[in-house]
Amino acid sequence: MRIDAHQHFWSLGRGDYHWLTPASDCLYRDFEPGDLQPLLARNGILGTVAVQSAATVAETEYLLSLANAHPWILGVVGWIDIDSPDVASHIDALALNPKVVGVRPMLQDLVEVDWILHPRRATVLKALSETGLVFDALIKPAHLAVVATLAARYPNLPIVIDHGAKPHIGDTETLFAWAQGISILSDHPQISCKLSGLLTEAPAGADADDLNPYVDILLDRFGADRLIWGSDWPVLELASDYDGWSRMSDDLLAGLTDEAIAAIRGGNARRIYNLNV
Repeated sequence: MRIDAHQHFWSLGRGDYHWLTPASDCLYRDFEPGDLQPLLARNGILGTVAVQSAATVAETEYLLSLANAHPWILGVVGWIDIDSPDVASHIDALALNPKVVGVRPMLQDLVEVDWILHPRRATVLKALSETGLVFDALIKPAHLAVVATLAARYPNLPIVIDHGAKPHIGDTETLFAWAQGISILSDHPQISCKLSGLLTEAPAGADADDLNPYVDILLDRFGADRLIWGSDWPVLELASDYDGWSRMSDDLLAGLTDEAIAAIRGGNARRIYNLNV
């Protein structure tokens, strides 16, 4: 069963996608389940995980309403306000909803690189680690050491790194430092990583050959049992279409066994996010 473990929906009229502006080019329009479903069918993908793209509780509720209306949306990674005084009750409520499989506080957008490690957030993170919800880490290479520290402090907190931590594809000067940080992260068994979002970190026109060095490192360090495939649609459309990324992913994974490919393309998402299929 193939699963797209990282895709988004948004409706501009809701008004909380502050990063979306007319300058966002092809992304500045509504993207809804009816737009995605034909792409999934064409690529043999039977379910998805919808991931938040606005830092509001209201957007999480919007995604849950879509998941309730469309059974192929198997899970939702929502947003929580970690510094809210009632965050503990919010976490408890999310954990009771079988469609909620994780939370994502969008660390890449915060000024403080080590924001998540501040002592005032320790109680919340401890509570989160007791729920079984996944902590989706939207990070850049500068956050790799921070997330390694986070994992060491909360060994029961399942963490999924989004988009391979957004390496600078094609920049050979930063490749070693990124690979070193990825290696340190992979030493923590509760950390998995998404094979997603790489094309939008690459120069225009990048192909499988350009991505191969990065995918090889991710495979070497996380193995086929801790890599999770996702499209990052519709952000993907800045660099490719859905069919193109799916075909390229098949090329990138072509040297693996059928069992390993099946794990990356769906089995790992099902297990790590505890999806009710």
